[in-house]
Amino acid sequence: MAVKPMNSKQVAQKVVKKDDLFILDVRNADAFEDWKIEGEKFEYLNIPYFDLLDGVEEIMEQLPKDKDILVVCAKEGSSIMVADMLSDEGKDVSYLEGGMKAWSEHLEPVKVGELTNGGELYQFVRLGKGCLSYMVVSNGEAVIVDATRMTEIFIDFAKEKGATITNVFDTHLHADHISGGRNIAEATNATYWLPPKDAEEVTFEYAALEDGNRVVIGNATIDITALYSPGHTIGSTSFVIDEKYLLSGDILFIDSIGRPDLAGKAEDWVADLRESLYKRYKDFSMELTVLPAHFMIIDELNEDGSVGKKLGTLFAKNHGLNIESAEEFRKLVSENLPPQPNAYQEIRETNMGKVTPDEEKQREMEIGPNRCAVR
Repeated sequence: MAVKPMNSKQVAQKVVKKDDLFILDVRNADAFEDWKIEGEKFEYLNIPYFDLLDGVEEIMEQLPKDKDILVVCAKEGSSIMVADMLSDEGKDVSYLEGGMKAWSEHLEPVKVGELTNGGELYQFVRLGKGCLSYMVVSNGEAVIVDATRMTEIFIDFAKEKGATITNVFDTHLHADHISGGRNIAEATNATYWLPPKDAEEVTFEYAALEDGNRVVIGNATIDITALYSPGHTIGSTSFVIDEKYLLSGDILFIDSIGRPDLAGKAEDWVADLRESLYKRYKDFSMELTVLPAHFMIIDELNEDGSVGKKLGTLFAKNHGLNIESAEEFRKLVSENLPPQPNAYQEIRETNMGKVTPDEEKQREMEIGPNRCAVR
């Protein structure tokens, strides 16, 4: 039978469309348990590659006869070998092109909506990492928020839309992934904005993103309002776009809230986090659509593959927004936290410009799920 490559975009479409897929993951058990390709109707079998060196006969009965089978490994090579063995046994299977490294880097653009006076808002969903980036396009201009290090997709997408990138923002100094914001700004002669309270140790020039900043995009059609909302980091800044959308950075997620410990400041920043969520955000219209910088679980995706919910819905259903006791809130966000992101200190230093790892090192630093949230 034939062995076919399946690329990350094809897998992403299966996630969004909620298609069936059976994944044979041949990485070691600890790697699989820590991080895997998630899909609502996906089924899994984890058998390490080394256990299959003598053949695949013993696992044939565990494989479905009526579903697509995708063999997955870290970089591709092992999955091709296992897929070939399954093919020799009569199975029609695919392997993940580029392995989990490629899956980690794939971005799926989703149109979030039209803006009042013309223009569009797009969300770039990094399914393999849980990162969410944004692009506002209006009258030939584009703004990017929380870009990942895969810069070409943003630059190429803006070109497709006939737009010039004029401004690039990071809502805060990221600790779980390497920002592409500065590189995009340098490549396009755009202005790079960063909250100054997060930028005290950066080694490069930037425009100070401060409370009350208003940046007009296009022909005075879009007003981006920056709101200082500390807690995840001391400089965390939210955006209200077009009086419709609230880009919450890593302060508020759909099913969780931001953790305040990734700069070693959990106890110091708990009060800031509660103030931002329980007072500043309460002053917003509950009709705003919250668009965060990350998601935790695949269940947070909407039917179209986007991630976003009305603020009023989150105040009704998100546990992190409904904790009456300040002490209970403190315990939630400072005790019993999930593991910190892989290489988060190195990632912070990279985003400060203190170190410049090569591309392969950057890939290694980002491997694994995001862990910016508590729930």
